Amino acid sequence: MTNQSATPERYPYQNEPIWSRSEKAIARRAFDAALKRELHEVMQETKKMASQINEPDDLWDLEQYLTERRKGINRKYDPRGSRLKDVLGRLLYENRLGEDDLRGLREEKMKSIRSFAQFLRHDAA
Repeated sequence: MTNQSATPERYPYQNEPIWSRSEKAIARRAFDAALKRELHEVMQETKKMASQINEPDDLWDLEQYLTERRKGINRKYDPRGSRLKDVLGRLLYENRLGEDDLRGLREEKMKSIRSFAQFLRHDAA
């Protein structure tokens, strides 16, 4: 049986690029900043909803909102390296980050990220 570990000469997923240490750091900063901004939006909306609770059923509406947002955020912000280009492409499509946030990534990765964002734009139209 052969070892399937990633090495500079062999990568287990042939279509996945190898991320340099600096590219990983750039991507992680952009990822974390977008997540922080989105969580801030959720917090603001939660405070607004909580301030308008007048009936017991309003509590469950808030709980449902939070559950749906948590599940959506957990699906969207998948930190696995094999999905990183798609995650960054989705965040670019949603305007949760800009290309400036990704400055320093190699052009091949930017091209792939832009391509996925464009696919999502086209798919939404």
